[in-house]
Amino acid sequence: MRPVVLPEIAYGATAVRPNWGDLPLALRAAIEERLGAGVTASTTAGGGFTRAFAAVVETATGERAFLKAVPLAEPLADGYAREASITAALPPAVPAPRPRWTMVAADHFVLCLDAIEGHVPSLPWRPDELAAALEAWRVAADALATPSTSELPRLSDIVRAELSWWSEIAARRAPLPPAPRWVGAHLDEMAALEQGLPSLVAGTGMLHGDLRIDNIMIDRYGHPWLCDWTWPCQGAPWFDTVTLLVTAYASGLDVDRLLAPWEAPDAGVDGVLAAMSGYWLTRAAGRPSSASPHSRQHQRFSGHQALAWLASRRGWRT
Repeated sequence: MRPVVLPEIAYGATAVRPNWGDLPLALRAAIEERLGAGVTASTTAGGGFTRAFAAVVETATGERAFLKAVPLAEPLADGYAREASITAALPPAVPAPRPRWTMVAADHFVLCLDAIEGHVPSLPWRPDELAAALEAWRVAADALATPSTSELPRLSDIVRAELSWWSEIAARRAPLPPAPRWVGAHLDEMAALEQGLPSLVAGTGMLHGDLRIDNIMIDRYGHPWLCDWTWPCQGAPWFDTVTLLVTAYASGLDVDRLLAPWEAPDAGVDGVLAAMSGYWLTRAAGRPSSASPHSRQHQRFSGHQALAWLASRRGWRT
């Protein structure tokens, strides 16, 4: 078994968010009016990489709900509106929190979802929790094989526009980010893998688009819930499986065995690992994030683990 590699900060403790009491008084009053009772307790979400309010609140009547709130001027407001629309239309088989309502108040957009009482999986992955998460995604992917909406971006277009950084670096249109020394010897190969990826990830099914460990909640019964449907797209479902398994690779697990049932083409898997490692490491080399100070750490960690998995699959000397 490979050594386990852990991130600097646990994924359940990466967020920097306002608490309930930090929200404008007018916003809190509007939310309580919509909830029908005063908020008596609030537990701020520790995971994620935005500065938006996100918390499980409990009211004087004992009702629990998961609230997200962000100023209307922030681009994330559109993301929350998209999440509300997408999750409302998900098939019943998809294990995801459903929206209760949305509202605009005090120059904020508010999304209220069902509250899931549970935890973000910890690293290294527990094999039983990872197996349950993969099964939850398999069930979801089957249910989403025919999307309820055709207004989804295509993953192939996203790869061409946003996930081809090794190609840009090889063509000298972008600088090489901090990376292992062996990367330079395989730069052209990784660029070629990126360029071949769009045709391999084409598909008609709906993807989560951001399936990672901190977008999964394990409830008190051990059932996984797929959360934060802000970036859905259309393509091959095994793409999300590969991105989720990057942290499983870091956990020392046999990820290629876990991936086998998805029947992903070898060139596709390698292409995803190349494309995502280039994207993550390039983002990690940018200026400190204005959202969470831990987002660059997440990108750096993920980029290095994706590269290590790719090198292992390709038999590259590192």
